[in-house]
Amino acid sequence: MSAPDPLHDLGVRADADGGLLRLWSEHATAVELVVFAADDLDWAIDRVAAERDEHGVWRARSARLVPGAHYGVRVDGPAGPAHAFNPVHTLLDPYATGLARADDGSWRGVALAPLDAPADRVYEAAARPPAPRIPLDRTVVYEAHVRGFSRRNPAVPAELRGTYAGLAHDASIEHLTRLGVTTVELLPVHAFVSEERLVRQGRPNYWGYNTLAFFAPHAPYATTDAQAAGPAAVRDEFAAMVDGLHRAGLEVVLDVVYNHTAEEGRHGPTFSFRGIDNAGYYRHGVDGEYFDTTGCGNTLDFGGEPARRLVLDSMRYWAGEVGVDGFRLDLAATLGRDEDGGFDAEHPLLRAMLDDPVIGATKLIAEPWDVGPGGWQTGNFPAGFTEWNDRYRDRMRDFWLSDLRRERETGSAGSGIGRFATRLAGSANTFAQERGPLASLNFITAHDGFTLADLTAYDVKHNEGNGEDNRDGTDANRSYNHGVEGRTDDPEILAARRRSIRNLLGTLLLSAGVPMLTAGDEVGRSQAGNNNAYCHDSELTWLDWSWGEDARRLLATARHLIRLRAENPALRPVRYGVFGETTPSATQMDWYNADGATMTIDDWNSPAERTLQYLAASTPETEGPNRILLVVHAHEAPTEVVLPAHDGVDRYVLLWDSAAESPDADDAPGAPASETRPAESRPGERVGVAAQSMRLYRAEGAR
Repeated sequence: MSAPDPLHDLGVRADADGGLLRLWSEHATAVELVVFAADDLDWAIDRVAAERDEHGVWRARSARLVPGAHYGVRVDGPAGPAHAFNPVHTLLDPYATGLARADDGSWRGVALAPLDAPADRVYEAAARPPAPRIPLDRTVVYEAHVRGFSRRNPAVPAELRGTYAGLAHDASIEHLTRLGVTTVELLPVHAFVSEERLVRQGRPNYWGYNTLAFFAPHAPYATTDAQAAGPAAVRDEFAAMVDGLHRAGLEVVLDVVYNHTAEEGRHGPTFSFRGIDNAGYYRHGVDGEYFDTTGCGNTLDFGGEPARRLVLDSMRYWAGEVGVDGFRLDLAATLGRDEDGGFDAEHPLLRAMLDDPVIGATKLIAEPWDVGPGGWQTGNFPAGFTEWNDRYRDRMRDFWLSDLRRERETGSAGSGIGRFATRLAGSANTFAQERGPLASLNFITAHDGFTLADLTAYDVKHNEGNGEDNRDGTDANRSYNHGVEGRTDDPEILAARRRSIRNLLGTLLLSAGVPMLTAGDEVGRSQAGNNNAYCHDSELTWLDWSWGEDARRLLATARHLIRLRAENPALRPVRYGVFGETTPSATQMDWYNADGATMTIDDWNSPAERTLQYLAASTPETEGPNRILLVVHAHEAPTEVVLPAHDGVDRYVLLWDSAAESPDADDAPGAPASETRPAESRPGERVGVAAQSMRLYRAEGAR
């Protein structure tokens, strides 16, 4: 029999005698539970001195600590550079599942009953639908902001726009399901506050990467009625959103910020952790200054068990009780830093996530870097994690944008096809053979950086509106404005930009790995060149639902590409193939040059070689055989290619051409068969390919 877990059941647990609070603080000398009046959060109606056990867990029981009760803790302890105890401050329980704010600005926890607790509830948890459980190879991630997604959608009732309920509204779900994405990844929804610097400037933290409480949903994203009804109603609305998306077959992944807290630097605000046990929760030196591997002022210390337990308990709560399907771990390298501060792929926290029966059954997506020493760890996380692949992002941007600029300016793109092909095929040079291509979360854009449209319209960032004199945000955008910075009426430049967007979108959705699309990129959303719009809660960052013809054609292209990905398993291998071997659920890949001949070493290494034919054949364990041919041509002038001869291939059926403005346009050879018969070509046939374009064919045998 295993030994009892000394840190089990932290937070509040209600029972017949009221409620029991368990709070960890190794260094405290006294802890007091304070229960407040529901109608006056400054008026204490009960105070209970907590008792400490040998593991640093403090216990306090109150008959008034019932579901709906408001409470806080006061903690005293020794002085010294590592500590920040002050018994005058009322602190927030790190495990609080609901929040309320007192008039003095301090926070109170609100004790909530479990979602499935029998009670007179508006929301009936017992009727919850099953999770969709989308296989990773069929996953298409859609990164979205709860507020920004529906805030301007006229099809959503005004009182629901920008809320959890708005994201679950039929109009929102219809857009997501018609687009074809499978998994909605939400920017942070844990309760958060704006940094003091932003508050002084009168700006909000819009993205939410400044967590206050790891067990409570962000209340301002709930409807006005839910906020007025209190924290239980806010959580009910969140859970109802999860259920609504599940009923539509959509998964919900949370972008979670466990690497730091909202308490900022050593002299920042004290909400919870700093006053409860600064030495135990944060990583710092003997002088009391924080080691900051996050760039946000503080770093939680995952070399110790309490911070690890906090993360695991939070993840179990959101997955096990609230029902979310996975987590995107912000600055995940910090979560794998050991007692000495170095990254360890077998760190106890990372291993515990994988081994936990609840957390390990979810999708685990790592942002595999932070800003500390040795902070870039792409490819180094253990099997079971999918990682944001920044190498993929950078190479694909370079190939379609930076190289195009260079070719126009110098006559040479300066870079060939080899590194592009490596990323297209699943980044086998980054991820271990046993992990396979699904270890790579492929993305061209994310919330942080240019939108897809702005990548093609701006050479430099335009962040003047952020209040930092345009110093914030990256300068390494790998973008290309196609000759004019920002807006233009020039039809040739606009057409070239649209073509580049289609090439980037096609590359993303036709690559091996797990694709992530940023909300709004499917309709060409712009942020006017701002590549760090973290402090704008406005029309600059909200999705615009008033689509013009260009947006509708791009949306049709995105939908078509996602459907083609779903229909062709050769585009989504589960494993890397091994030359000369048959690997189940891997894709056999054959590479040809423009003449239809097998690529040579010279072809791969030549900076001038920017035309490639990629024939992928797959026989999945659960689906029939499938073969596709992808033609990539990245020169300024059109060309001709000889379609390759391949055993068992008698013809190529054109499915998509990025030179066409829309897959269902009259001039688009990839129009649905019910409207226009797709073009067919034969192996050995010479076909024309437009400048800077891609084509996808289905390779077929004899009928």
